Amino acid sequence: MNLPLFFPQSLRQHMAQHPYATVGLAISCFAILGLFAVGLYDVLTGLHSETMRYALWGGFAGFAMTTAGAIPGFFLKRLPRKIEDGLLGLAAGMMLAASSFSLILPGLKAGDVITGSTLLGAVTVVIGMALGVMLMLGMDEFTPHEHTHTGTFGPEVRRLNRIWLFVLAIALHNLPEGMAIGVSFAQGDLQVGIPLTSAIAMQDIPEGLAVAMALRSVGYSTIKSISIASITGLLEPLGSIIGLTLSSGLAIAYPIGLGLAAGAMIFVVSNEVIPETHRNGNQRVATIGLVFGFALMMTLDTVLG
Repeated sequence: MNLPLFFPQSLRQHMAQHPYATVGLAISCFAILGLFAVGLYDVLTGLHSETMRYALWGGFAGFAMTTAGAIPGFFLKRLPRKIEDGLLGLAAGMMLAASSFSLILPGLKAGDVITGSTLLGAVTVVIGMALGVMLMLGMDEFTPHEHTHTGTFGPEVRRLNRIWLFVLAIALHNLPEGMAIGVSFAQGDLQVGIPLTSAIAMQDIPEGLAVAMALRSVGYSTIKSISIASITGLLEPLGSIIGLTLSSGLAIAYPIGLGLAAGAMIFVVSNEVIPETHRNGNQRVATIGLVFGFALMMTLDTVLG
């Protein structure tokens, strides 16, 4: 694969070694940028000022709950691994349920109405899911980051301070969550946006605590660990703006955007969260947490939706 010379050599080598991830990331980025460009005009002209306000409030709710979850790190010296895995399992279950009930099902309904065909509506959502998976697969492959128990990933990892590697790892989780919030409010439908935002905000609490305690466990100070966990929550309002904009142009962009956010979140749960919770022999606790989180979000979506 011949790659432009303006890419760093290590990155060019990494891309050459992972051609499928490279192509997938390129396809997803071009598609997302295209949808973003189409929707940007409408957003800048104020046609979506109300939905933008909803999306930003939702994104900042995620940030606030991430911070709230990290605050107990001031008082806890360590979190038992079993409890941490159970909390992450709870967050994973809520993310899976949110993807199903607050993203995929509304996406199928919107796709059916827009295309006039149940099959084409489903295909539209599947295309979005594929874009979301390709985006996260490419980001996971080419973003230098570090996980607490599995080491470093991506090119140029040796040139970055470990604290930034942790930040980038957390970013891979929070950005798609923010995008999901933004997409869910794109049509101004609070019955879609509120349950999803509530689920993401609630699961940000145990996630924020788990991140803060993970950073403390590898030697970061209390203040630095909590600050990093809190600051990474700011990626959610940023992601919400991106998600809203790319879903606000063409009518078909809405179900595609819902599918994209669902695919990205499912990828994060399967590729990152579940393996992390099963790494220390706490599979049963993590699985119970996942089922409880799924049931909680399903109930929340039914009540609020």
